[in-house]
Amino acid sequence: MATINDNYLKLKAGYLFPEIARRVNAFAEANPDAKIIRLGIGDVTEPLPEACRTAMIKAVEEMGDRATFKGYGPEQGYPWLREKIAKHDFQARGCEIDASEIFISDGSKCDTGNILEIFGKNNTIAVTDPVYPVYVDTNVMAGNTGNANDKGEFEGLVYLPITAENNFTATIPSEKVDLIYLCFPNNPTGAVASKEHLQAWVDYARANGSIIFFDAAYEAYITDPEIPHSIYEIEGARDCVIEFRSFSKNAGFTGTRCALTVVPKNLTAKAADGSDVELWKLWNRRQSTKFNGVSYIVQRGAEAVYSQQGQAQTKALISFYLENAKIIREQLTAAGLAVYGGVNAPYVWVKTPNSLSSWDFFDKLLHSCNVVGTPGSGFGAAGEGYFRISAFNSRENVEEAMNRITTRFSA
Repeated sequence: MATINDNYLKLKAGYLFPEIARRVNAFAEANPDAKIIRLGIGDVTEPLPEACRTAMIKAVEEMGDRATFKGYGPEQGYPWLREKIAKHDFQARGCEIDASEIFISDGSKCDTGNILEIFGKNNTIAVTDPVYPVYVDTNVMAGNTGNANDKGEFEGLVYLPITAENNFTATIPSEKVDLIYLCFPNNPTGAVASKEHLQAWVDYARANGSIIFFDAAYEAYITDPEIPHSIYEIEGARDCVIEFRSFSKNAGFTGTRCALTVVPKNLTAKAADGSDVELWKLWNRRQSTKFNGVSYIVQRGAEAVYSQQGQAQTKALISFYLENAKIIREQLTAAGLAVYGGVNAPYVWVKTPNSLSSWDFFDKLLHSCNVVGTPGSGFGAAGEGYFRISAFNSRENVEEAMNRITTRFSA
């Protein structure tokens, strides 16, 4: 008889966002006239930049001519896109990243999970708490953890609390860990990491032979010139970091799907016999075997982000969502709530009022304000008592949602 991967049975009953959807759907069925405003998941709402749409339309037309038709593309991504990424996103910031070290993919969510395939089962893994759930759940699926305790913490993972007390930064562990997940600007807290903080992490990783998985999906929202956009701006990062990026939140590609992973060619880890193995070669082998690449049409759309028009249009898109975040932050602060983030990130992290649990506050907002957010406890034990509100929505919906919430909680 066929058997299953028992590690899936360790997972909690439902992934965070499907549970949110279940509760919202139940409420909507019982209250069909309610106008629900969803500020929960980080899904964009505004149209793709015109430059991207135009490039994709042209690419579609090319697919209708045998002379310009494209079939299978390079699994690593087309060179013309990789070169523009290297030039604009990394080299322009002083990062020594070559186009050949960039792998185009269909999402950084996918890559942060798939990257585990090239690492062994005996690594000690550190995650922040709260944390983007994918980092934890994919390690559970891969068999890198034991069971979860009553707080939802999995045996075998090292949890690094991100709290108001440490200014929502990741405290470097006293013990040695091998693989480290960092996300800045942070999802869900909206916090950012200074050059000094990232340098401390790089120094730790180099001293301990550790690898940092650095999720920079929200780097485009950084407005403070002192905050690094890439960890490769930090000295020594090429020796210990794999960076993940996405076109989802800067250019609205959440449904279009395009992202990238950077694996420096000098980056190594140990084989069972103690020899050093280049991780670039392993990731290239994995992608060549299991991935057929992102479509030509989508990659042409992503390339257009780096055109003069594309740069202006994506900047306007980011500014739009940042203005939404400002409205959320200022309105909730004025209502007397303790609010964090929302300055260099599209997420606002709210302390729940009156000692409400995260899910109780979720239900209260849903039932009394018809507004959906994300319970902080869904991101980990340290997220209990907090709530994430996303700036990804229309201006009308954001203003209406804040009016409902502030009216309810200022009374």
